[in-house]
Amino acid sequence: GEKKESLNVTVFILVGLTQNPQMQKIVFVVFLVLYMVTLSGNLLIVVTITTSQALNSPMYFFLTHLSLIDTIYSSSAPKLIVDSLQEIKTISFNGCMAQLFTEHFFGGSEVFLLLVMAYDRYVAICKPLHYLVIMRQRVCVVLLVVSWVGGFLHSIVQLSTIFGLPFCGPNIIDHFFCDMYPLLKLVCTDTYVTGILVLANGGLICTIVFLLLLVSYGVILHSLKNLGQEGRRKALQTCGSHITVVVCFFVPCIFVYVRPAKTFSFDKSLSVFYTVITPMLNPLIYTLRNSEMTNAMNKLWRRNTCSGNTFI
Repeated sequence: GEKKESLNVTVFILVGLTQNPQMQKIVFVVFLVLYMVTLSGNLLIVVTITTSQALNSPMYFFLTHLSLIDTIYSSSAPKLIVDSLQEIKTISFNGCMAQLFTEHFFGGSEVFLLLVMAYDRYVAICKPLHYLVIMRQRVCVVLLVVSWVGGFLHSIVQLSTIFGLPFCGPNIIDHFFCDMYPLLKLVCTDTYVTGILVLANGGLICTIVFLLLLVSYGVILHSLKNLGQEGRRKALQTCGSHITVVVCFFVPCIFVYVRPAKTFSFDKSLSVFYTVITPMLNPLIYTLRNSEMTNAMNKLWRRNTCSGNTFI
């Protein structure tokens, strides 16, 4: 047993997005900007909703948490940004497992939260008279907790499938962060069964939730014909932004996970999409198409500039 222990990999080397030094500088700049936009956009949403009296409906309660999740979920970006300046990008085994855990915990929570948000819109549009009864505060909190617990369980299952496996030789991960399939390539035993578990846990959740979301938005859009023109316009606006977010998040995710455990060269660019681009797009998509949100932001801005002027 002693000999086998010493063979176990303690450090992984990440290949990153590109090996080309010129490209790495571009990666550094681009991702630094994307990350700054993501952080400021999502934090602006959180601040706007928490300080505005007008935005107190369940939809905004969930949106605050979506923004918080996105802020933390995009935290694989700083490592990518720092790494793009390093010659050799290393991550310890435990660091790698921690990254895997947070990635799937927040990603999983976001998947379930998007489903909760679709349910919220369904109730608002299809059962408007009972909306405040159905979506009362306690229910919202329970739904939120369920999303977090769902993400946590999903993450624990992903982690436990890979944690006990032997890594005894090449330690180079062809990716910019630790993810399931690139790691499975480095395991020293047959990973066929593990691959199926990962597919079932990651791919199936993504696919089932995506289909549920499509069905729920289908039902919502179908029921719009009962609304007046103004109601229809508002409903289309919110649902339009939700559907955009859902497609941006789920399509690459399903593409990466729903298939045999082989890694393709374009996986990295797809992962960039749901780990970096989507968390950045969410605030834009939700705020630009939402007049209540933009009004609240304007008010917040005016209040701050006014209080700023009093000091001059």
